[in-house]
Amino acid sequence: MPSQTTSTISFSSLVPWLIAALVLCVMPFIFTGGGSITIMNQIGITIVLAMSYNMLLGQGGMLSFGHAVYMGLGGFVAVHVMNIVENQEIWLPLPLLPLVGGLVGLGFATIIGSFSTRKAGTVFAMISLGIGELIAACCIIITVFFGGEEGISGDRTMAPPTFGVEFITQKEVYFLIAFWVLISTFLMYLFTQTPVGKMANAVRDNPERAEFVGYSMRWVRYVSFCAAGFFAGIAGALFAINFEILTEQNLNLGASFTVLLATYIGGVGFFLGPIVGAILFTLLQTVIGLQTDLWALYTGVVFILMVMFMPAGLTGLFAMHIIPWQLGRIGMLIKPYSKIFIPGTIFIVGAVCLTELINHVRHHGDEEFMTLFWVEFNTRSIVPWGVFIIFTAVGFWFSRALAVEVKEAWGNATFVEGVRR
Repeated sequence: MPSQTTSTISFSSLVPWLIAALVLCVMPFIFTGGGSITIMNQIGITIVLAMSYNMLLGQGGMLSFGHAVYMGLGGFVAVHVMNIVENQEIWLPLPLLPLVGGLVGLGFATIIGSFSTRKAGTVFAMISLGIGELIAACCIIITVFFGGEEGISGDRTMAPPTFGVEFITQKEVYFLIAFWVLISTFLMYLFTQTPVGKMANAVRDNPERAEFVGYSMRWVRYVSFCAAGFFAGIAGALFAINFEILTEQNLNLGASFTVLLATYIGGVGFFLGPIVGAILFTLLQTVIGLQTDLWALYTGVVFILMVMFMPAGLTGLFAMHIIPWQLGRIGMLIKPYSKIFIPGTIFIVGAVCLTELINHVRHHGDEEFMTLFWVEFNTRSIVPWGVFIIFTAVGFWFSRALAVEVKEAWGNATFVEGVRR
């Protein structure tokens, strides 16, 4: 009887992973557009990198400004190994290349973490910033390894075929990336269930108490740091396989800030948070980036709003609604949410259109017409300016007024024994 219970629990715990594997398998057959596979490949790479970063910030409380270093170094070595395989100096199937990147990331994390994890907080953040700038500067100086400003390129199709697959098409590369995304995510989840993974949360919240129960906060940080470096290296190798080129931009400060934004927007501290953040950030960077040059501005605005009003990120926002759901009061929030949705949408549309209009006049003043939301209008006419200003002002005013009702409804929906959550 106990064995049956154990097997049942074990199978039920695998169900989410089986569903995730099924979803990954059918995705390329659902989204068959020209650039859809490329975007999904980039999302998969960002997911692995963001989840590895969450092992530092979300679980261990280590704010790093140089995490992209381990991705970049793993990717650079992966490209060099790719070229060595092309010259037939060694034999290595392409699906095993992410292991090479992971071991490189682990190796450098082992060295750097030996002194950077002695302290947390500001000291750790500044050391990571210095390491990131140092490695980025080496990209320009050590041209033999990093290739200077042009970077290093390779050819994945020259690797020996794996079961007849030569990874020529993007769809073949997608299944390779999806496999490593699933394996890496599963291993990172297992890490959170280990004593070190659980103590990382304790060290993050109260390092002194962790010391009292016999755990060295330095060694807990160090192990988490090394594990994060390993998975970041895997992401770097996947990047090398997908794009077949690595440059200084893959490990500089901008790349590290990118993964920080993606992780924080998704939800720091939540296991699924980096996945949500990676998907949203990549879509902002690719899909919206093709429509406007101001995608970085919108991403920054979203990040600021998250820090100010939703520090737990999007995943934390959904998690907040578990309480009213369990209390059976989720219906109390539907009406106020519906009422604020319309003016909120009007405000966002008006603000975006006004921003795009100003940017168009500033940089494309010689073009009289522009198109926004599939509507073409004359930028030199006062009508669109007036409409967008009215939309922004009216939407903001009504949203602010209805926010009081939403706050009151939230308090009523989470009221338990005289305590408002």
